Amino acid sequence: MAFIQMNITSYSLMRTVPVNVILPADKFSWDQKREKGKKYKTLYLLHGVFGNYTDWVNGTRIQRFAEERDLAVIMPSGDNAFYLDHEARNDYYGNYIGKELVELTRNIFPLSEKREDTYIGGLSMGGYGAIRNGLKYNDTFGAIIGLSSGLILEGIEKRTDEGKFFLESRSYAKECFGELEGIMETDKNPEFLVKKIREDGGKMPDIYLACGLSDGLLEANKKFADFLRENKVNVTFETGEGGHDWDFWDTYIKKALDWLPTDSLSKGVNSGNVM
Repeated sequence: MAFIQMNITSYSLMRTVPVNVILPADKFSWDQKREKGKKYKTLYLLHGVFGNYTDWVNGTRIQRFAEERDLAVIMPSGDNAFYLDHEARNDYYGNYIGKELVELTRNIFPLSEKREDTYIGGLSMGGYGAIRNGLKYNDTFGAIIGLSSGLILEGIEKRTDEGKFFLESRSYAKECFGELEGIMETDKNPEFLVKKIREDGGKMPDIYLACGLSDGLLEANKKFADFLRENKVNVTFETGEGGHDWDFWDTYIKKALDWLPTDSLSKGVNSGNVM
């Protein structure tokens, strides 16, 4: 399993940014054969608030899970910006995640360009970013994974700054999402995007959602899953013991990868299975 740490220059962000990449191109089996010329199915995997491009590798077994499934995984940094475009700062994170990063990594690595082989996922803030950008750029992504997704838009216009931790403040919400009044009727609202795709006759990605039974975001995720079912979206929603933590995400990223149409499980030769 090749693990690559690299820096790329982003036009959308106007700076050099770090990316971690898991690529099973060096994998070989017990008969010492490698598959030549393969184009890899790819998951773009987003971190949550306070995190960065190293989170998924440090917090979960994503590297092993990806190797077993011959899946490439691209892990960018998104600051605390909810993976949205911020015109005033020239931080176009939505365009970066949904378009530019996909194009750049396909130029650098042997990744499949097929929509049905290209997925986006994330946890918490990254779950929101995956859902929003997976729907907005639905011609690119065939499937979306949202774990403990930060679906926090309902009632956000009522926030204040008084006595609030910055993540719960009106100022932070406005910095991330822009004008809060009327936000539910914009493309920052995943439900708005689902309706727009239906109206435009676009391609609807399949969606996998999971949330811990002790997670404060559980009700919002349940509500969104119900909305998706009502709108005839192919959605799988799972809950399980746990909260907003890495134990839950490690368990459910594996379940999410089982749900994805990846290649069949095959363990290559590595230090974990050599006797």
